[in-house]
Amino acid sequence: MGRAKRRLISRRDFLKAAGLGAAAAGLGPAIVLPGRSYAQAKELKILVWSHFVPRFDKEWFDTFTKNWGKANGVNVTVDHIGLAEIPSRTAAEISAGQGHDLIEWIAPPSQFEPSVLDLGDVVKEAERRFGKQHPLCRRSSYNPNTKKFYSFCPGWTIDPGCYRKSLWEKAGKGTGPVTWEDLVTYGGKIKREQGIQLGIGLSQELDSNMAGRALLWSYDSGIQDENENVALNNPKTVEAVRYMARLYKEAMVPEVFAWTAVSNNQALIAGRASYILNSISAYRSAQKEVPEIAKDIYFTPALKGPRGSGWVSEHVIYNYLVPKYSKNADTAKKFLLALVENYDQAMYASELYNSPAFFDAPIPSGNRGYAPVKGAKKLRDLHNAWFENDPFAIPGEAKGKLSVLKDAEKWSTVVGHPGPASPAVGEVFATFIIPNMYAGGARGTKAEEAVAQAEKQVKAIYAKWREKGLVGGKR
Repeated sequence: MGRAKRRLISRRDFLKAAGLGAAAAGLGPAIVLPGRSYAQAKELKILVWSHFVPRFDKEWFDTFTKNWGKANGVNVTVDHIGLAEIPSRTAAEISAGQGHDLIEWIAPPSQFEPSVLDLGDVVKEAERRFGKQHPLCRRSSYNPNTKKFYSFCPGWTIDPGCYRKSLWEKAGKGTGPVTWEDLVTYGGKIKREQGIQLGIGLSQELDSNMAGRALLWSYDSGIQDENENVALNNPKTVEAVRYMARLYKEAMVPEVFAWTAVSNNQALIAGRASYILNSISAYRSAQKEVPEIAKDIYFTPALKGPRGSGWVSEHVIYNYLVPKYSKNADTAKKFLLALVENYDQAMYASELYNSPAFFDAPIPSGNRGYAPVKGAKKLRDLHNAWFENDPFAIPGEAKGKLSVLKDAEKWSTVVGHPGPASPAVGEVFATFIIPNMYAGGARGTKAEEAVAQAEKQVKAIYAKWREKGLVGGKR
């Protein structure tokens, strides 16, 4: 208990450090983008999602933006909305030609490329100051066909498997699942013998989208190939759909067809799920609400498919877009660079939910709002140290539970894998074609038919975007 207390820092000290960090970002060396001037902009309106870790918004981001605005003579307004509202709100503001100057997405907003500014100058300046942007983040914000950065990505979230160790021990697999087939074998056994379901959604929401893609890639298939040709309708996709039908029958219940983005979190925290594919947010909530459940939650990397492949999508990929209507674009760009400069605080305030896009960014000097990490000079050092020795662990928890996440970059990829996150990929994601395909198979539609229907929809979307010159490939 004493060790846990020493690692944590008081709320007051953290808020104080957030203010100092923001001020330092505003008063440090000027950030100059070619051909730009910041003298005129006095206002900045930011729209962001309501973070899954509440303290991130309440105790850090809102304070950070307020202090940054004060230091830079900018009146900053921040509005938080639910993640499900972001697509429609973005579309409405772009259609109206007015609204927020910065809009945060948690998936690639590539379908809005024609209506947003190219943020390549921000990426260039960020890489000059903070080192190379991680390829995962670059591929989630850049269109190689148009050579345009339709958004700027400062960070991302890891998507591990989360399992209840005690349930899996009773089933004979205490180290948790390693393969997708383990979910059928042991997850099914847990449901039959212990009455606890497995929690993978088959509905029109974020986590169902992510899980469906992870399964597809681990079965060596995908929506497109590396050259952006539609490649969904093939025997390996049919195999994946048949697998999901088996998994549903053996280990899940009908409620997964109506799940929202928080349903699997809620099921795990309530003790009603043996495994979910999600970020660590459910675990963090359990630490506060049901500590005994939290102590029983452990983590796995990407599950392997029948031929040994194992991939998951990034759970969240933070993408800020600047609509063309914005009159404060230069100020928005300056803010984004300040955000990267202070991303150590974002990592800590999110309780390690946020991982950086710029791992080589230096840790600013001074009081950062958390206990100093010996020898840490870059964000990579903090990433490794904190996942090895979780500063938010509660008394009685096993040490090193998050260490499996240190090398998550090796088994995480982008939603367009193995190709880029193009506007077509964005629309396929936003219209939930993949979870609908799996749901159809689980409800009795022949796998071949479910896949054929899905590919027909995907091809129509790709054809539309190819006509606009925004997607590569020929089929």
